[in-house]
Amino acid sequence: MDNTIAVSALGEDKLGDETIEALKEHGLNDLLPRVPYPTGTVQVQLDEQGIPTYDIKENVAWDNIPFDDDIAEIARNCRAVCFGSLAQRNVVSRETIQKFLDATPADCLKIFDINLRQQFYTQEILRESFQRCNILKINDEELVLIGRMFGYPGLDIENKCWLILGKYNLDMLVLTCGTNGSYVFTPGHVSFQETPKVKVADTVGAGDSFTGSFVGSILNGKSVPEAHHIAVQVSAYVCTQNGAMPTLPAELLK
Repeated sequence: MDNTIAVSALGEDKLGDETIEALKEHGLNDLLPRVPYPTGTVQVQLDEQGIPTYDIKENVAWDNIPFDDDIAEIARNCRAVCFGSLAQRNVVSRETIQKFLDATPADCLKIFDINLRQQFYTQEILRESFQRCNILKINDEELVLIGRMFGYPGLDIENKCWLILGKYNLDMLVLTCGTNGSYVFTPGHVSFQETPKVKVADTVGAGDSFTGSFVGSILNGKSVPEAHHIAVQVSAYVCTQNGAMPTLPAELLK
C-alpha cells in the first residue's frame, strides 16, 4: 500500500480535534498544523439524483496553510501530489501549494484536480496550476467553463482536451463526463471507459476516489487503460454508498 498523507490546516477548536480523531479512526496519515482560524466547514445538499451542491465557508484554517519544514520534507520525498483550485483562493495557502509543487522531485506526478467551486477561482490561479501540473483532471462542465475563460469555446470536447494537453505539455488529461463515461488523453492516445450503471446513494467522494485509485494504480505500474478501468470501478462503487469514505470491498482493493 502506498504511504499517503493529507496536508492542510485545522483550527484550534473542537471541530479540529474531531477531524483528527476521525482521520485516526480511518487509519489515515495527516500533517495538519493548528492555526488561529476556525476549522473549515462545508454545507452539502443533495438533489434527487444525489448530485451535491456546496456552501463553502471562507477565511478558515485551510485558507491559511503554513509552508514549514515538515511540509517541505514531504514535498522533497513525494511521488505524487494532488491539488485543486479551491485551496488556492487565499494567498497564504496558494503560496504554500506553489512552494510544495516546486519542491517535489522531477519525476513526481502533480495532479491538478481542478474542482471549480462557487466563485473561488480566477484565470491567473488556473493558468499557474496548469503550468505546474503534469496531469489535469477535469469534468465536462468545467471543460466548458475553461473553454469560455481561455478563449476557445467553439471547439468540441475532444479537441479542447487535445489543445490543453499540448498547450501545457501535460502527460495526461483525465476527463470525466458523469453517466457519459470518462476519458484519459495522453500524447497520441485516448482511453475511454463507460460509466457503470449503479444505484446511486450519493456522489460525494466519487471524484476523489477516481483520482486516488487512478494515480495509485499508475504508481504501482499499471498501464493507463488498466488504471482507468480500476478508477471507474472504484468511483462507481463509492456512488453506491453513503458518505465520502466507504470501505472498499476486497475485489476492488486487490
